[in-house]
Amino acid sequence: MRYVLKFILLSLVCSQSIYAQEIIKLWPDNAIPNAIPGAQITEKREVDGVARVSNVMVPTITAYLPAKDKQTGAAIMICPGGGYGILAIDHEGEEVARWFTEMGIAAFVLKYRLPNEKIMTNQHEVPLMDAMQGMKLIREKATQYGINPDKIGVMGFSAGGHLASTLSTHYHRGTGSSEMAKPNFSILLYPVITFGEKTHSGSRDNLLGKQKSPELLAYYSNEQQVTAQTPPTFLVHSEDDKAVPVENSISYYLACLQNGVPAEMHLYPKGGHGYGLRTANYGSLNNWPETCKAWLAALGLTK
Repeated sequence: MRYVLKFILLSLVCSQSIYAQEIIKLWPDNAIPNAIPGAQITEKREVDGVARVSNVMVPTITAYLPAKDKQTGAAIMICPGGGYGILAIDHEGEEVARWFTEMGIAAFVLKYRLPNEKIMTNQHEVPLMDAMQGMKLIREKATQYGINPDKIGVMGFSAGGHLASTLSTHYHRGTGSSEMAKPNFSILLYPVITFGEKTHSGSRDNLLGKQKSPELLAYYSNEQQVTAQTPPTFLVHSEDDKAVPVENSISYYLACLQNGVPAEMHLYPKGGHGYGLRTANYGSLNNWPETCKAWLAALGLTK
């Protein structure tokens, strides 16, 4: 019996070390950029099949760290989707983070502020500011977490994919821009890419609000912003996606090719939108995690 108890305790310790979590505020409470002084809303977390977070006032990254004997030195920041109106924080955040830790990759779920003119100025700038700051903090804490600062990527789903691709193409632009904010690789699942004809109008309208000048529409159409410095990219999309047309991924992939950026794209006939890792009922789509693992291995990010 004594040995059984020891085994249970050891298993608990190992489990806690693999999924150890630390919540890190992106900004000091009195220095959150673009926040309107005195403006307040109450953050909400609702669960109805998936967990939805809204009304984010205090942005954070939550660290999910692999066991030390599994660490590869790689890390990734995950941007959940939700049309820039909510964050699908579990199946496009927490579940994916645990999947990465099983591969020995440290994962950080970004809880970014959602555009809201009642609590912030220049709302279209805010999610990118938070993403830049999240990437910088991961690099600053790289030694603490056993991370190689040259092996830190970004992943995004849907509108979170728009944010991840914006970080990948705008890390050197705007307020808070820095080489420290540049991802070394990016993984985009059913991403919003364009604010042109094939856009997801909800994401565009939530991000830009009333500011829909031709200049801003082009600025946030990330297929137009790819350069030779854009990081290597892995894309997944379903051809029957009715929310975000598959042309979003295709246009980004073609822009990568035109600029000499290594890119790999996987298109699937069925799957719709918003599945994350929950792909068991979608035939060949169930293979995307394995193809992603192979891509990560080819980049030298797994053991």
